[in-house]
Amino acid sequence: MTAVQVPGTPVISDGRLVSTSPATGEEAGSVPVATAGEVDRAVARARTAGQWWAGLGFTGRRTRLLRWRALLARRIEELAELIHVESGKPVGDAIIEVLTAIEHIDWAARNARRVLGPRRVRSRLILAEFSGHLEYQPHGVVGVIGPWNYPVFTPIGSAAYALAAGNAVVLKPSEYTPVAGQWLVDTFAEVVPEQQVFTAVHGLGDVGAALCRSGVDKVAFTGSTATARRVMAACAESLTPVLLEAGGKDAMIVDADADLDAAAEACVWGALTNAGQTCIGIERVYAVAPVYDAFVGKVVERAERLTVGADGADLGPITMPSQLDVIRRHIDEAVAAGGRAVLGGPAAVQPPYVHPTVLVDVPESASAIREETFGPTVTITRVADADEAVRRANALPYGLGGSVFGRRDALAIARRLRSGMASVNSALAFAGMSTLPFGGVGDSGFGRIHGEDGLREFGRAKAVTRRRARSLLPAMTFERTPTDVARIVKVTKALYGRRR
Repeated sequence: MTAVQVPGTPVISDGRLVSTSPATGEEAGSVPVATAGEVDRAVARARTAGQWWAGLGFTGRRTRLLRWRALLARRIEELAELIHVESGKPVGDAIIEVLTAIEHIDWAARNARRVLGPRRVRSRLILAEFSGHLEYQPHGVVGVIGPWNYPVFTPIGSAAYALAAGNAVVLKPSEYTPVAGQWLVDTFAEVVPEQQVFTAVHGLGDVGAALCRSGVDKVAFTGSTATARRVMAACAESLTPVLLEAGGKDAMIVDADADLDAAAEACVWGALTNAGQTCIGIERVYAVAPVYDAFVGKVVERAERLTVGADGADLGPITMPSQLDVIRRHIDEAVAAGGRAVLGGPAAVQPPYVHPTVLVDVPESASAIREETFGPTVTITRVADADEAVRRANALPYGLGGSVFGRRDALAIARRLRSGMASVNSALAFAGMSTLPFGGVGDSGFGRIHGEDGLREFGRAKAVTRRRARSLLPAMTFERTPTDVARIVKVTKALYGRRR
């Protein structure tokens, strides 16, 4: 095995990026590191392949994407085991990740024609002599920069939709999980051997920057808010459009009429799944005073039963070793500021693991409240009512997802959250629903993957008008007469001059 200083830390050796388990140091595999020139050449090859791919039409692409979906389903255990080794994620969680990715491939393949295909659009009376036509044409080559926390589900949320829309895709996987990304590319090539429609380039941050500057027609990025700003700046040099899914600090609101057992179960799952390394994870909870104490007790009761370890445990290691310092700082600062750890606490950080930690009485100014922690921790805050909970939930610049538990007012509360998504009486459900768009606002980014909006992100709207008859109200011509102008004025007043 290639020696590394810290298990899970990417190492470049002899021109190859070596990936290891953050839990055991076991080598997951290695991939070649791309130079800037090689990135450019990969994009050039993808452009040629993309022309062939677009020429297959929706039916040809659907057939091939469904073959890929079937391959992933047949080999789901193989991919889950690779995710487990490379990221440390429990195999069961990896199975669920692959399942949701398969669902998104299936939906994108089956619905691309309906959403993006050519269709007639009704004209208005003022231009009745024209017919309108709309279609969404592929951009060409889409660069996808993926994260390490969900190395299959997240990049597929962009790549599958981009492919279904007729684009070629160049994937830059995270340097912490490059082998899983390469596995996706290799299996796609098994079902689409004719052209390199879906390829990968590997390396550190400089390779991602090279991809942004390589002439791709759009970039879809998932990662931290800080990196999202750098990606956007690099793409701005060439006016390359971007789709950014950045950080989050999602909140759960527990109202007075909530089912507390269900809320506690969802809180523990939403906060601690994947060891808290989830962009839409529940990091803050605002529980109204009448149910606060009971809710905290139920959360602690469930969270303290969870096991932590390399194999067969509920929580695996922290995938990116440097994140341990962030988690440790947030816990230490929260306790120093007067917060209490009713479960876990500073001693919970035992590299490469962090044990479940529940913090209460944490000031709103603390980093554990205001910054993305990305670890198995959650703060629970007592509030007077749902109005205060909404104000506090919306006080941060992030706005990715959120959750509300309650009966009478839960849906209304969810609508008031400043977020791209929200779950009522559940947590994280929107991520697996292929029919709904996924994305955030504010510091959580912009643009959408998944659903119809996700398909449209990867197509350029092309509008076409066609004259069907002579204009009764000739406006766009130098041949119009004073009589024509007078008629236009008369019709305008008749159509739009009324107050309602």
